[in-house]
Amino acid sequence: MKVTTLAVDCGGTGIKASVLDKSGKLLRDFPYLKTPYPLSPKKLIQIIQDYVNQDKRVKRVTVGLPGMIRDGKVIAIPHYINKRGPNSPVDLKLKSEWFGLDLQKKLGKQLGLPTLVLNDAQVHAAAVIEGKGLELVLTFGTGLGNAIFSNGKLSPHLEISHATIRYGKSIDAWIGEAARKRMGNTLWSRRVKRLIEELYPMIVWDKLYIGGGNAQRISKSALKSFDYKVRLIPNSAGVAGGVAAWELLA
Repeated sequence: MKVTTLAVDCGGTGIKASVLDKSGKLLRDFPYLKTPYPLSPKKLIQIIQDYVNQDKRVKRVTVGLPGMIRDGKVIAIPHYINKRGPNSPVDLKLKSEWFGLDLQKKLGKQLGLPTLVLNDAQVHAAAVIEGKGLELVLTFGTGLGNAIFSNGKLSPHLEISHATIRYGKSIDAWIGEAARKRMGNTLWSRRVKRLIEELYPMIVWDKLYIGGGNAQRISKSALKSFDYKVRLIPNSAGVAGGVAAWELLA
């Protein structure tokens, strides 16, 4: 039986979706969708349902979400609980709808298809990790995403972005898209370099992968300062990992 996967990469600013065959080959790319706000679980489920309705080849669905996702449940999520998206006021009704939601179960029931819901950085990681030693993936976008693997096995998700780093600021606020726009790529890249230097003694990874929409904006001088343990990955991994992510369950 042909296993065709719909991979949906949900970000704070945009949603990307593609249909992939069992080898990860691209069969169809849907148009980039600017993330609509306010965004309720019902609205996101309908967006994903619309993708499925447009391609009858889809046999299973992989969804990557920002925030803390455990066993398909939304423990906490940024952006989607805000009235007008990133950095706007929190909508308490949206927060109550998102926090604690078993999206994997709800979405699977709605679609009638096997469904996998993970943190978006974990889906990125599935496309690139080698399965040897301790591997860390950091994704730079609206905020900071991360995923940790030990010999190819996914570790419980930690929200590194919630830790404070300077003047009581969270890493998310210190390194996210709003800070990059305000500072410019050169100064922001220095922050990326400093963050990596400060994370290493805490994690001591064997290999670090850097991805996300802002990875390509890191300056060449900052990249040159990274040692051989660091690898830049394309943002397309967020979709390409949609097939490989199922192997994490094996």
